[in-house]
Amino acid sequence: MDEIDRNLVVALQENGAAGLAELSKVAGLSVSATAERVKRLEERAVIRGWRIDLDPIAAGCPLLAFVFVAMRPGASDAGFADAMRGHEAVLECHTVTGAWCFLLKLRLADIAALEDFVSTKVRAQPGVERTETILALASPKETAILPVAEAEEE
Repeated sequence: MDEIDRNLVVALQENGAAGLAELSKVAGLSVSATAERVKRLEERAVIRGWRIDLDPIAAGCPLLAFVFVAMRPGASDAGFADAMRGHEAVLECHTVTGAWCFLLKLRLADIAALEDFVSTKVRAQPGVERTETILALASPKETAILPVAEAEEE
């Protein structure tokens, strides 16, 4: 990415609804040239999609939990990961280092929904040995905005 691409993705992360006229000012290009830049960023999968940022309480999922998952030796990590991809309550699924195999980030309605999800969707997966669940009491910072690296010198 050059400096123009970087400026565009930074601006779009801050306001994904920004119009091409606004983005062209950020890029210092014409509207048509800016549109072409954005299209190329999409084609190269630098921009992976367009989403809105919902308030979790308004969306009915105020409970934020993190679940560590350990798999039995020889169990299929890929099978577990595939299963987690299919659940909308799973916002993130990471393979991790240390004593655990996976870390899940979940958003659910309440403790009962969390208990049900962990017991019927996580622990019921083949190869799961144990789990540990941590509840977030507050989220002073929660963002999907990435720190975009400075453009490389050409």
